[in-house]
Amino acid sequence: MSSRRDDKRHKHTSKRHEDEDNYDRRKPHKYQDNRSTERQQRRRDSDSDNDRRKKPRNDHRDNSRHQNKSDADHKWGTKESSSGQKKQTSKKEEPNFETTGKLAEDTNTFNGIVIKYSEPAEARKPKRRWRLYPFKGEKQLPVLHIHRQSGYLLGRDRKVADIPIDHPSCSKQHAALQYRLVSVKKDGRHVRCIRPYIIDLESANGTYVNNQRIDSKKYVELMEKDVVKFGFSSREYVLLHEHSTDSGEDDSLAEDNPNEESNDVENCT
Repeated sequence: MSSRRDDKRHKHTSKRHEDEDNYDRRKPHKYQDNRSTERQQRRRDSDSDNDRRKKPRNDHRDNSRHQNKSDADHKWGTKESSSGQKKQTSKKEEPNFETTGKLAEDTNTFNGIVIKYSEPAEARKPKRRWRLYPFKGEKQLPVLHIHRQSGYLLGRDRKVADIPIDHPSCSKQHAALQYRLVSVKKDGRHVRCIRPYIIDLESANGTYVNNQRIDSKKYVELMEKDVVKFGFSSREYVLLHEHSTDSGEDDSLAEDNPNEESNDVENCT
């Protein structure tokens, strides 16, 4: 009898434990966790360690392009600097095929100085004996004969100037006097004349014809009795020729065809 009672007690207690276990499983987790505060703290620490391990290794990389920027603003496939600004790529220098002027300097050099002026293709030596009569106030200076060559360089640099101008307001290569073969129409036919021209070589204070400043780098035709001045110099240069008093013949070649020169001399005034 006693053994049967023990068996019943054992069955009753085991069933009671089993019911308690089932009840504990059904309880929520917050009621099931009865650990000490130390164990809970340890668990929080372990969770934080796990979070650190899960973070990517490349945290030092710049993620500024993902901050305060929309996908529309970002240009995908390009790298950006740490400051968020795009690197400015230097533009590749394109080849330059323009003339440098070095070849012209080698061919247009006199006494080791580069000449700013080159004579044109229509440059001709005049047949008429032109002259420049310089005046300083009322005083007449020595006459300059300017018929012996096709062009004359005027300036302050005596190493290259054909006609020196010593006034400090004048440039080293101030202007050029050039004789040119030009075609004009007279009496219904083409006549080619050799006429004097003046050109300013971009001087600082200019060249004046009859008290009018002329444009730089442009030929200006000179007529008989024209007065030329350079810079702020008080000297005046009057253009005349040997037959100025009796209006003699001029340097001209009469021709019906402008491409062919003739030996006939025409009055081209």
